[in-house]
Amino acid sequence: MKNIIYVVLATFIFASCEKPNKIAFVDNGTLINKYQEKIDVEEKYKVKEEAFRKRGDSISQAFQAEAQKGQAEAQRIARSNRKKAEELMGGLQQKQQQLQQQMQVEQQQLTQAFQGEIDSVIVHVKDFVKDYGKKNGYNYILGTSDGAATVMYGAEESDLTQTILDALNAGYKKE
Repeated sequence: MKNIIYVVLATFIFASCEKPNKIAFVDNGTLINKYQEKIDVEEKYKVKEEAFRKRGDSISQAFQAEAQKGQAEAQRIARSNRKKAEELMGGLQQKQQQLQQQMQVEQQQLTQAFQGEIDSVIVHVKDFVKDYGKKNGYNYILGTSDGAATVMYGAEESDLTQTILDALNAGYKKE
């Protein structure tokens, strides 16, 4: 009986010495969307997208002018040489397809480059949160967002979103 009391007492002492888990959470959407590096990447690609669109419009207008001349020429020579007129129109259609394919490829390259940079930003944020947690003694830092509410409730003092966002942006300005 005496041994049981010592075992229970020892268990109680060890249990009371156990350090509680330090847990916090961040709003992933806010953290990523308000991070200045992501904002800068989006702005850079907005400028590139606008330049791409203007270039596409310019190419399209130039082709339209060429196509109108080609159609007029095809109509003019169709009376005497129908086969040559059809070849001229076929060449215009082929050129139009090539231009469309070229623009699609460039659009895909632009999209892939943008996605690659955004992915890099997300990895950077994840690594930062991980390091922050380690340096500040957190056992867990959970992520939540409107789309995937993994944290249904969290006390305000456990929300590190603004703290980490401020630290991320401060670090980004230094780079």
